[in-house]
Amino acid sequence: MDNESARTQLIAQLRRTIEHIDAGTIPLVDDTMSIPVDRYQNQERWEEEIEKVFKTVPLMMGFSSELKEAGAYKAMDVCGMKFILTRGSDGELRGFVNMCSHRGAQLVEEGSGASRRFTCPYHAWNYDHDGALVGVTNRQDFGEVDTSCLGLTSLPVAEKCGLMWVVLDPNGSIDIDAHLGGYATMLDHFDFGSWNVVHQQEVPGPNWKLAYDGYLDFYHLPFLHRDTFGPDYPSRPIYDAWGPHQRMTAPYEALAKWADVPDDEVVLSEIDGGVWTIFPHVSIAGFPVGERGLMVSQLFPGDTPDTSKTIQNFIVTDEPTDELIALAAKHAEFFDHVVRNEDYYTGIRIGKNIASGAKSEFVFGRNEGGGQFFHTYLDSLLDT
Repeated sequence: MDNESARTQLIAQLRRTIEHIDAGTIPLVDDTMSIPVDRYQNQERWEEEIEKVFKTVPLMMGFSSELKEAGAYKAMDVCGMKFILTRGSDGELRGFVNMCSHRGAQLVEEGSGASRRFTCPYHAWNYDHDGALVGVTNRQDFGEVDTSCLGLTSLPVAEKCGLMWVVLDPNGSIDIDAHLGGYATMLDHFDFGSWNVVHQQEVPGPNWKLAYDGYLDFYHLPFLHRDTFGPDYPSRPIYDAWGPHQRMTAPYEALAKWADVPDDEVVLSEIDGGVWTIFPHVSIAGFPVGERGLMVSQLFPGDTPDTSKTIQNFIVTDEPTDELIALAAKHAEFFDHVVRNEDYYTGIRIGKNIASGAKSEFVFGRNEGGGQFFHTYLDSLLDT
């Protein structure tokens, strides 16, 4: 998909990057920034992050293509909220707490599927995909109840840019346009609604901010990843931001070939790489499968401040043949190793060092503007 606004911005970023390639420079922020290490493990602060960020901000929970047909559903457990996303007979996306109105049992296990009804495993009450209670077992014995008041509890949901969004608060609201702002134009450029999910896997990790710091950091690539892919990538990042969302790229020498190519001849799919993040929990990066592939990582806090989980989604523009799915799974093994045994292994050990009390602050350099911006923005939400 090629929309004019995204094209204009991507080419402007390309031209700026080529200038940095020629000059041997990168943009730097004004100063270094220190943050207290306690922010990564303080229980009260972590609980505030859950309430003011992860249960207030729209979270990207999947791809519209995962629920193509009426009756398709996806069940997840995020920040203690068990919920179901489902496609109604009218084609609309709906979200419900995964909880029976009778005695609170979980209706379906985590994962994806399709069904005509959601039937409670405890007493077999069942609900349609609009959330309405349509069956009470042995109703003549149960007694009179107003079924119109016993439907599933809704969650605020939206579809935008081919992605599914949820607010994890039954009493909350969702304004996806306000959340994304101008970033929606950039996400629309990818046309995610036409991509196919070919593999998914989960990786346990450290405190969610330690993990997110890594999403915004090229500085570590040649060192932490020296035995995998790091030596092939520059360690000098270039950041762009749309509200709290960021793109991180670098002065890749390969981009210099576009220096003398007219703007209208530039192929966007060859210049729109790097790492794209969606605040507060998504990272989008390329992986080499099919005509085009992306690894979309969804990062969520765990049950305690020092844990998290990441769902890695591997999506492609191709039709998902058996051969392509097998190839994606092979590449996924590599990314599991890199993230689990390099990134998150290091992050977990950082968390243990924080607990020692040996240091009171961490410092972000002038070349780490993305991390500085992330922590500053997060602080602004928690201070309200």
